[in-house]
Amino acid sequence: MQPSPFALPDHRIVALSGRDAVAFAHAQFMSEVKGLAAGHWQWSGWLTPKGRVIALFALLKLDDETLWLLLQDADPMEFASALQRFVFRSKLAIAVRDDLHATGRFDAPTKAAGAQLSIGDSGDVALDAGADGGARRLTIAPSPAAATDAALHARWTAFDLAHGLPRLPSSQREQWTPQQLSLDRLRAYSVKKGCYPGQEIVARTHFLGQAKRGLALFDSDAPLTVGMQVSDGERAIGSIVSAITADGRWRALAVLPLEHAATGLRADGAALQASDLLGGLAR
Repeated sequence: MQPSPFALPDHRIVALSGRDAVAFAHAQFMSEVKGLAAGHWQWSGWLTPKGRVIALFALLKLDDETLWLLLQDADPMEFASALQRFVFRSKLAIAVRDDLHATGRFDAPTKAAGAQLSIGDSGDVALDAGADGGARRLTIAPSPAAATDAALHARWTAFDLAHGLPRLPSSQREQWTPQQLSLDRLRAYSVKKGCYPGQEIVARTHFLGQAKRGLALFDSDAPLTVGMQVSDGERAIGSIVSAITADGRWRALAVLPLEHAATGLRADGAALQASDLLGGLAR
């Protein structure tokens, strides 16, 4: 039986187009945009000047003058408006593409593989969103979105968390550095390219070996919510930044000290079962 497609309404597209689109994105975002080949994608993000993550996204380079930012959870209008303030004399247009819809499916795409996109004649763009936990495809298309399926949507989000891709609600934006969110695992930021907002903080933390906190993955039978404090006995050592319930279990990502107890941790009284983060989602 073929896996069913389902809508991903929390995934939205902001398009950058024009002669300076790539140069602008390279100067603003934390990944190596100029080095990305046309027809490929990578994880990226936008930081505050203090190096805190405003938004995470998949950055798709359709051609040398067209980029799509596949935002997860962030408000696309708010994001585009904030980004527009930095355009100045650059020759590009920033647009929220409400005509494009994201669809998920738990099987392998027929042509897209790894970081390589598949671009169809009708304008559909497919990504290989799979990893060690299994195959996934994500399709962006101008056609109407697939039907909503809450269970499959939750399973998709739980897959993201299991592979160390944090899903950041508004309360968690501008709170964490890329290192605290372990985004090196996704190759989502660069410490070698030129300046971008927050670059000095990111590079200093990297080269001075000052990263002391990172992501940890937990499951629980009790409800877990974003903002819960994670405790080791009576001592609070971190907090939950992403949480979802899927297949009868709660799953969460928490920012904790890199050195922490492997057992006995709790979140507001709920027992936490630690799991290793899965790999294979880096692009």
